[in-house]
Amino acid sequence: MKMIEIILFGYLMTCVFADGTVDVVLSCALVEEGAGLGGMGGGAAFKRTPATLVFKDVAVAPEESLESLTPFVPPSVPDPDLILFESKVSSVEIPNSEALLHADCNEQEVMCEISSYTPRGSQESSDPAYFMVSLNVEGAEFSTVMILQTLPVEKDHSTLIQNKLELPLSQSGTLLAEVIFLVYSHIKSVFAPLKGDVLLHCGFKQHEIPLSREVGIEWRLQHRGKGRKVLEMKTRMGDAEGSTVVHEERRGSSMDAAQVVGAGNASVTLNKLKVLDEGTYICTVSLGFFHAQQVIQLHVTQPPHVSLSEEKLVLKSPQTLICHCSKYYPLDAQMEWLSLSPTDTEPTVFPDQGSLSSHRQHGDGTYSLSSHLTVPPSVSPGTKITCRVVHPALDTPFSVSVVVESPEPDSYWWVLGFLVVTILFFHQVMR
Repeated sequence: MKMIEIILFGYLMTCVFADGTVDVVLSCALVEEGAGLGGMGGGAAFKRTPATLVFKDVAVAPEESLESLTPFVPPSVPDPDLILFESKVSSVEIPNSEALLHADCNEQEVMCEISSYTPRGSQESSDPAYFMVSLNVEGAEFSTVMILQTLPVEKDHSTLIQNKLELPLSQSGTLLAEVIFLVYSHIKSVFAPLKGDVLLHCGFKQHEIPLSREVGIEWRLQHRGKGRKVLEMKTRMGDAEGSTVVHEERRGSSMDAAQVVGAGNASVTLNKLKVLDEGTYICTVSLGFFHAQQVIQLHVTQPPHVSLSEEKLVLKSPQTLICHCSKYYPLDAQMEWLSLSPTDTEPTVFPDQGSLSSHRQHGDGTYSLSSHLTVPPSVSPGTKITCRVVHPALDTPFSVSVVVESPEPDSYWWVLGFLVVTILFFHQVMR
């Protein structure tokens, strides 16, 4: 991997390195109205202004073999029209920051949104400004929402004011800030089996957390326009045993209070998954004046059971063969009939694909489907007829087959001959 230094703004991302640390430069958008927590609002409906976010002195893992280059250099002439945040992250480490470091090399897009943030409680005019930053890396399990707090700037007659945000700029023309709180997740979506268990990851970090500060964690499920609470926990940092209150709305959901206060681990475990557990899970962490969210998609899956109506297929007349595909989830199952004659090397799609029944839904939310195929007597013996099923819960298509057998020798003349002999025998006896 070869990294190059880019001084101009507006690029997706660039990294520069020095003394075992890294400066990460991100091209972002300042969303001015209603972006919501974590940039979850409809971005197209809001005014978006180009902005740049620089993370200074991000620690590099010892095993990283990266070139040592010149650190980020701001513009030589400060520009009050530029929105350029410069933030040190030494106080709050960004988990999985290697995803940011390698995004350019892996041709992955970094999605960065910045919006104004108001902490809970009254704020005085002299208080610093706060901003919420939402970061996602396309194609990587990296999602972080963080709160930036601006740092004081010594003002004199030469101090510039950023035109849009009306905040004082440093001498280098940047908005100095620090990361004071973040909520992150190692996963964006997860697939889990029906009746199985799943762990939905959510974590948080804050600069200088008072041991007496209360932390509140809420997990909610949103699905098809409806929402419900899954689990809620309130505890105090440093006192997981004596002050923890848990409201379990979804039976079989749990969090570890010791992990919450000891490691900032707000992950939830869901046992014995049902179809109704599928949807969008929102992890909200509230700590002091600050709160932020992470969103995780849970997909419940169940592979189908596939069977044929006949174990033997002897054709004297057209015969109906039924392929049963049962107890699967989600809905989108595909069924196909194939044939392989003794003279063929590869199966071919059966000319007549038959008819499909309507989907049948069971009480547990799973589905069943059947395909009916009429097999003509012209199909030669030895031909293998296969029902192939494709479903998201299957790694590869699943097939069941039956081989057309030759009919047994016709016994009509043997039966007729036996009857004639029997009649003649009784005729002789009766004489």
